[in-house]
Amino acid sequence: MLTTEPRRLVAELARSLTTRLDALATAMSELTYENIDFYRSMVVGPEDLHASMRLNVAHTLAHLTDPASTAVDLTGPTETGRKRALQNAPLPEVLRAYRISFRYFWEQLLDAAREAGGDAPDALLETASHIWELADVYSSALTDAYRETCAERMVETDRRRSALVSELIDGPSPSSDTVWEVARMLDFPFLGRFLVVTAEVPDGGASPLPGLDRRLRALDVGAAWRAQPGSEIGVLSCPPRQSVDEVLAAVRAVATGRVGVSPLYERLDQTSRGLRYAQVAAESLPDGTPAVRQLDDTPLTELVMNNLETTQRAVQRILGGVLSLPEEDRTTLLATARAWLEAHGSAAEAGRRLFCHQNTVRYRMHRLEEFLRGPLDDPKIIAELSMAVDAVGTFPMLLESHSSGVIVPVR
Repeated sequence: MLTTEPRRLVAELARSLTTRLDALATAMSELTYENIDFYRSMVVGPEDLHASMRLNVAHTLAHLTDPASTAVDLTGPTETGRKRALQNAPLPEVLRAYRISFRYFWEQLLDAAREAGGDAPDALLETASHIWELADVYSSALTDAYRETCAERMVETDRRRSALVSELIDGPSPSSDTVWEVARMLDFPFLGRFLVVTAEVPDGGASPLPGLDRRLRALDVGAAWRAQPGSEIGVLSCPPRQSVDEVLAAVRAVATGRVGVSPLYERLDQTSRGLRYAQVAAESLPDGTPAVRQLDDTPLTELVMNNLETTQRAVQRILGGVLSLPEEDRTTLLATARAWLEAHGSAAEAGRRLFCHQNTVRYRMHRLEEFLRGPLDDPKIIAELSMAVDAVGTFPMLLESHSSGVIVPVR
């Protein structure tokens, strides 16, 4: 506990400095410009810096000139912290300016004590810990205000970017920004290389892609997100020469649930179409399994997405008998058909892919042929089989819809 007499003597020293308030603020500003490169960039102008220094010194002196004062007015550091955060000034540099200025303030108090003589120097030394505690209290208040302001700005920025993503997905309303303007505000090009990502939010509401933004920044990939019940949707802007495989690898590295990715597209106003691809890709993955799937932008994929009911009827006409088999038989025949088609009809090559003998492949294909509308030496039958196998391979929900008898909608 400080005795009354030292505080009274220090109050006299503080009052002597009050008459030099503008000169102190000017000197502190000059020291800041001399010692800190950031301030020389003039993001914080001379008048702004001088006003901030003057406000903080005034509150400090007001506290010291009242020997009975225990409360500390934090208006100065709080205002400075908020303002510097809005100016994007680096917090370490702002705190460094505080330290430089407070050291100068202490030196001025010390000079005043020496000039006053008598018990003044000893009184100042006795109250030194209290004075330097003020520096810590002010720095903490500035830091809290700075971080609070940054957090508020991040929330506002996220809300604005989320609204902009909504406009890309839903299409801008007549009274809202055009897609060109949305691109500008997101710092995206209108013509570029884009992906839509939709990630299923796991139970408990945890982030479905924790740490992805940091990985994307390392790849120089821009991102804007919109959270909605059950999922998060992101629009990614990829640099011209950035490998999409690297972007997908970054997504896979952090996925905690089902994640769908659209094909690469080039115009930002095609985002809503990309989202449909991403949603179907996510829904085609098994429930409860963390995985990432990207659909190819092929005519078949487009056909199925736009005409699911028609596609299901076609698949039923072509593979209805096969799809009615027990699951193990159905899976075996479809896998064999896929391998045989990819091998251009070579039983030997399909056998190598399936790790079975080529005669086994031939047997399975003869069995499959019994369920088709013609022999496998008919190009039309092969074309139908290829379409149907690709459809159920790309959209496994077609198998589910067959077993349940219900059309599974593609959004």
